Amino acid sequence: MGYKYLKVEKEGYIGIITVNRPEVLNALNREVLQEIKEAAEYMEKDDEVRVVIITGAGEKAFVAGADIKEMQPLNAVEGRSFGKLGQEVFRRIENMEKPVIAAVNGFALGGGCELAMAADIRIASEKAKFGQPEVTLGITPGFGGTQRLPRLVGEGRAMELILTGRMIGAEEALRIGLVNAVYPADKLMEEAKKLAETIARNAPLAVKFSKAAINKGLQTDIDTGMAIEADLFGLCFATEDQKEGMKAFINKEKVEFKGV
Repeated sequence: MGYKYLKVEKEGYIGIITVNRPEVLNALNREVLQEIKEAAEYMEKDDEVRVVIITGAGEKAFVAGADIKEMQPLNAVEGRSFGKLGQEVFRRIENMEKPVIAAVNGFALGGGCELAMAADIRIASEKAKFGQPEVTLGITPGFGGTQRLPRLVGEGRAMELILTGRMIGAEEALRIGLVNAVYPADKLMEEAKKLAETIARNAPLAVKFSKAAINKGLQTDIDTGMAIEADLFGLCFATEDQKEGMKAFINKEKVEFKGV
């Protein structure tokens, strides 16, 4: 499949989606959003891919935000439609059965911050900058920022960042829990791939079920969450990976999981 605004690659068990509009800091328009959705669906269906990395092309930006030139003339109905498209695409990423790592290499503002938050794990370059500056443009965050940011960093910090439109650096993002780790710019993709490879070596179905248990459980009360976990824990015992993994542990052998 050909893409106009993305680079989509595979390295072993790792799928890499790169937003490739560096001349406009990888800004998101409708075409880019649609391509991201298509790439996510492609990665989901590819049985060879166990982990997905999302990043941005160039040295300046992960994704600097939604395309303001495209948004500026929209009316209320068109604005809602554009927001719903962004929400749909980012939920598609969030709901992928496979783990998704955002390797944030530069500006992740507005829609870019929202894209990063749709991933399961975020790691950042020392040069990365995060923010939800929409109120400085006369709008609210529209691709899930008002919902994901409080869930990640807490209500008070999210309120401050969204209502001020303030931009923060990678170290502050690490301190408040928005990212998992910060690396030198020239090491970011290397570290993202190391993390992806570590995850990819584990049992794919167990990884898939663990992600599902976390995501579904966080949206409900703890007792319902425990029931979700119990069901998925039980399903693991119907897999060959569980039999082989435990046999290898007992026999002190190496195991190569097949995802069945």
